[in-house]
Formats: sequence, C-alpha cells, structure tokens
Amino acid sequence: MWIKILKCISHILAWLPLVYLLYGGYNHQLGGDPQEKVLHELGSWGLIFLLLSLSMTPARILYSRFPWIRFRRMLGLYSAFYLLLHLIIYVIFFLGFSASELLNEIIERPYITVGMLAFSGLIPLAITSTRRAQRRLGKKWKKLHQLVYPIAGLGLVHFVWQSKSDLNEPLAYVSWGIILIVLRFYPAIRKKMNKPPVSLSREKTGIVD
Repeated sequence: MWIKILKCISHILAWLPLVYLLYGGYNHQLGGDPQEKVLHELGSWGLIFLLLSLSMTPARILYSRFPWIRFRRMLGLYSAFYLLLHLIIYVIFFLGFSASELLNEIIERPYITVGMLAFSGLIPLAITSTRRAQRRLGKKWKKLHQLVYPIAGLGLVHFVWQSKSDLNEPLAYVSWGIILIVLRFYPAIRKKMNKPPVSLSREKTGIVD
C-alpha cells in the first residue's frame, strides 16, 4: 500500500516541472527568451529523470530494504516524455516545423546529431519497457536495455556540447553519470579480477581441469 502512495507522490512530483513551465509561460515569467528557457528546462529534466532511473540499481545495492527498482521504469518513461517534448519544442519554435530543417541541423551540427542518436536509442527502450515486452524478448530484453548507459553518455555529451558559457550544470550531471557507471560496474569488475586463475592438470597437453 505504501509503495502505491509513494508512486502517486512520485508521479505528482514528476509533473511539476511541466506545470511550472506552463504556469510561467502563461504569466510571462520565463525571462526574455521563453522559448530557449522551455527548451533548456525540458532537456535538463529529461536528462535528470534518465540519471534518476539509472540511480535505482546502485541505490538497491547500497540500501536493499527499499524497493528502488519498482521506480526505475517510471523514471525512465518520464525521461523519454520530457525529451520528446524537448524535441517537439525545438522542431516547432526553432525550425518552424520543417523536417528538412531538422535533417540539415542533424547533419550540420554535431551536438544535434549526438542528441538525436541518444533520443533515437531511447525510443525502443521506452516501447519495450512493459512486462509483456520483457517476457517476449526474454534474455534479449536485458541486453537491449543495457544500451541505456551509452545512451545516457550521448545525452551528457549533447548537454555539455550545446552549453555556451556556464558549464557548472552540465559538469554536475557528468559527475553524476560517472559515479553511476562506477557504482554499477565496479562490483562486476572487482569480482572478475578476484576470480582465481584456472589450474591446469596437464601442462603439456593443455587440458583444463
């Protein structure tokens, strides 16, 4: 019961950034360049939710009493949602809803190329995030969803690359991502390094025990 309550609270909190942008836009409180403000905020929150989703596995390792994993899919879907809005705002207000302009931007601006690669990789993960898809894909599902780490890396590169002057926010997210990667893969690397060497019963023939 308390998990459902926490999930309801999480859903409400996840909608607050969008509510803030809608309220600020309606009341003209988004500064001198509201379109740029909305674009930046949607992209930032998309990245934040993605990093929060990735944080659930290390959180489970550090404190297993709380069911962190039950929030991972929800956070990942909110990440895809905010990044989709980020792309829509960019196409409508900055490119005049022109597919050809979007194609030119992808080709001519490397940071746009990286961002589109990250978003394109996130789409199949969002589509296959259901339990039904997990059952149908079987072992392939886990391999597919491990792509979220390089996708997050591309997202961080895009965010840093497009930042013009203030790098404090992007570098904070990069530090967060590095910590997540270390926490995620360090136990497996350590286990592999501590694995005892394979003994050979017959050195001359090379037959392994």
